[in-house]
Amino acid sequence: MTEIQKVALFPSHRLVIVFLAFLGAVFSYATRINLSVAVVCMVRDKCNKGDTIDNLATNYTRTNLHENGTCSESGEFDWDKATIGRLLAMYFYGYLFLQIPGGWLASRYGGARVWGVCQTVCAVCSLLTPVCARTSVKLTYVLRFILGFAGGVTFPCIHALLGNWSPPLERTKMASVTFSGPLIGTIFTFSISGFLCEYGFDNGWGSIFYIAGIGNLLWVVAWFCFVEDCPNQHKHISEPERIYITASIGKANSDEIQSGPTPWLSVLTSGPLWAIIVAQTSTSYLNNTLLTSLPTFMKESLKFDIKENGVLTSLPYICQFCMVVVFGQVADIVRERNIMSTKNVRKLFQCITSIGAGTFLAVAGQMGRDERYVVVAMLCLCGMFLSGKVASHLTNHLDLAPRYAGLLYGITNIAGNVPGVVAPIVASALTPNGTTEEWRTVFYLCTGIALFGLIFYLFMADGELQQWALPPDTNQEHKMRIIDAEEIPESTEKTLDG
Repeated sequence: MTEIQKVALFPSHRLVIVFLAFLGAVFSYATRINLSVAVVCMVRDKCNKGDTIDNLATNYTRTNLHENGTCSESGEFDWDKATIGRLLAMYFYGYLFLQIPGGWLASRYGGARVWGVCQTVCAVCSLLTPVCARTSVKLTYVLRFILGFAGGVTFPCIHALLGNWSPPLERTKMASVTFSGPLIGTIFTFSISGFLCEYGFDNGWGSIFYIAGIGNLLWVVAWFCFVEDCPNQHKHISEPERIYITASIGKANSDEIQSGPTPWLSVLTSGPLWAIIVAQTSTSYLNNTLLTSLPTFMKESLKFDIKENGVLTSLPYICQFCMVVVFGQVADIVRERNIMSTKNVRKLFQCITSIGAGTFLAVAGQMGRDERYVVVAMLCLCGMFLSGKVASHLTNHLDLAPRYAGLLYGITNIAGNVPGVVAPIVASALTPNGTTEEWRTVFYLCTGIALFGLIFYLFMADGELQQWALPPDTNQEHKMRIIDAEEIPESTEKTLDG
């Protein structure tokens, strides 16, 4: 029985890694979704002065009205709904390409450099978006594809880093901090975009892309300065923390991270992995519908103006952010105290996600403009329950195979982001007039898909390290006990220090 000193997460070097990964996810999502909000003020209304809300049913931006009932003509572009749907979907076409290759590279060689380079590309794409939009819509299609292509490595790289830096009983809380980054990116982008549309520089909407791009570039500098792929490569980590991380994960040296062939057949035929794929795809459909279509829903069905739209659209994500961290802490406490097995914890939080989020989204679909603030409350509750996915399938990769976590996430995410291509197109097709009844159909569809994913996950999911994921020289009979610092004899402390 080997005794290893437990090193607290706060303060520690692995917390620095998690915090910078969190910030990277913030800027990754800021560059990903800024078009979803900016397009509301980029597109010119196609109605005549004197038209009222009742006879504007066929116009995409029919609710962008002044108080006197006439349409705003401040937008620069004449894009129709089909064009907007394609622009939003182009990101996801590119995003799918690097999922598996990016995950393989991150698992094989580490995710720090791969992600840093690709985030630089994302930053440049964001900065070039206003120029490309004003030059050609086709050029904007290409730029959005490149942005998605580079952004595709984000979460495989995050999972590869977590696989190398997170001790087993800290996985959910570390993942919850990191995966709260997309929520903060969404909240930040939605909250300020309405204000920037009205008061920002470069005709308002242009400033949305410039701010996201500059912030992303500043993050890249910090990332390359402070992050390494694993504890053994980090120059400033303390020896007790290095020993604690590598021993608890079971990776004694950095060579083990990169050695050995990838067991592709075992990976692709793993039932628990397919459970994650189905759960992630079904939940992603619901999430991506909200992510890409919520600003339009707020405008078309609930009749909020552009300044209210940005703030109110961010509220569900604020609620989701608050609960992500709470759920992550609760999940690891339950696991650490052996109240429930890891498998059952993952299944419990998948139930919270699919049933809770799906139910409140369906309830929101029952209401119209007269109850629009109640609809916002329902969407906030939907966001709160949706945050359970981080303590469920989004962390489950680390349970099954920490040394292949980046690769596994690349595989599941390529399926999980097919809804990113499909959801905005389906939402546009189902809401040609933007009525409450049409949006109700969109929400019902999301709920049904989420419940299907839950049923599959409950039957197939697992929470244990898979046999095919063990390092070649792993001794299964070796046991380790994590102890607190006060339990260590003085002689042991001296040995660790020197």
